[in-house]
Amino acid sequence: MDDLFSGETAADAPSANAPLAERLRPATIDEVIGQGHLLGPGKPLRLAFEARKLHSMILWGPPGVGKTTLARLMAGAVDADFQALSAVFSGVKDIREAVRRAEEAKARGRHTVLFVDEVHRFNKAQQDAFLPYVEQGLVTFIGATTENPSFEVNSALLSRASVYVLEALAADDLRALFARAVAASGEVAAFEEGAVDRVCGFADGDGRRLLNLVEQLLDAAVSSGLAQVPADFVDQVLSRNLRRFDKGGDAFYDQISALHKSIRGSDPDATLYWLCRMLDAGADPLYLGRRLVRMASEDIGLADPRALEITLNACAAFERLGAPEGELALAQAAVFLACAAKSNAVYVAYKAARKAVAEAGSAPVPLHLRNAPTRLMKEMGHGKAYRYAHDEPGGYAAGETYLPDGMARPDWYQPTERGLEQRIRDKLARLREEDAAWLAAQARR
Repeated sequence: MDDLFSGETAADAPSANAPLAERLRPATIDEVIGQGHLLGPGKPLRLAFEARKLHSMILWGPPGVGKTTLARLMAGAVDADFQALSAVFSGVKDIREAVRRAEEAKARGRHTVLFVDEVHRFNKAQQDAFLPYVEQGLVTFIGATTENPSFEVNSALLSRASVYVLEALAADDLRALFARAVAASGEVAAFEEGAVDRVCGFADGDGRRLLNLVEQLLDAAVSSGLAQVPADFVDQVLSRNLRRFDKGGDAFYDQISALHKSIRGSDPDATLYWLCRMLDAGADPLYLGRRLVRMASEDIGLADPRALEITLNACAAFERLGAPEGELALAQAAVFLACAAKSNAVYVAYKAARKAVAEAGSAPVPLHLRNAPTRLMKEMGHGKAYRYAHDEPGGYAAGETYLPDGMARPDWYQPTERGLEQRIRDKLARLREEDAAWLAAQARR
């Protein structure tokens, strides 16, 4: 965005010299590619457009999926002034200036849509500054964020706005946008099928990135005198990274697989090799961090519970430090995972439990396990005969059952004899012996 306050109206249009992404910005919601769950017939934002009744909202989604475009279109739908603030560059002073402009617009009989990009970057005081003007109806507030608003947006502001989740553009959406971009460019160069796949894969669900890539490739093709753009030309123009690593192709997932299998196979050197290969090729470090977190639970689990803590801390460290400093924390976590004791017992047990729950009916909670906060519930037998484990010998209510009535113990979780799980295995075996002894004693009574 060129400045903090755009002051646009629906009549504003990009110049012929504007970037392709700006020139192709949709003029109506029917031109928007993707987001059918919000803009399709009968869907919430479609209904808001058709009724010409806007409300304050938070648009949550990854970059390049149309958050700013939707906000502009909403302002145009009701012929309102459109003011845009970037939370990256502005503060409370800028918010006050936006409010002043909104008041001037109101005096002229015009309403204002106030769009705040990256709203999660505002602190609590800055977010609170919007509240009175939203409540007064001076502005219709539209915030855009790439972060979970439940954690990043104040509850007071969140309670006054509807949250809509925008999705990354699917492969078909990207291809449709690609075709539109080439047609609108006015250039004569055409793309081979493989080249289209490469560009769409590299865009990774980001429409704005795709348009920028197309513009860059078309300029290069014209300069090179190409009438047909092959896949290898895409590799040459975009970057050396794309030659080695296609975010949407098999190479990406093959390398992820190699990293995962190296960790599972307890090879720290191979782990570092594949991690560095992917970082060097331009992989999103936080994506790799998320995969490490998954591996910590899937392949190590309770054999060494520190694995999950260390990987989560590595992701947090990277978020704080960024690249390249934060990459060392990811490397530390990856080497720890490779060297840690391995167990997939929790992973296997979880899958078995999910399968059993999906296939079985909803068994009622046994009476002795139900909560009994009222007299009526107690009279109905809720909580009756429940044995409080802390009052039992050793803090364990031997023989007690916690599964639905009539359900046999499935023994999904089978701890290994590796790492901490050996101790867990021994403890569970001892508890099962106590269960058997208690049940035998009850039978003799």
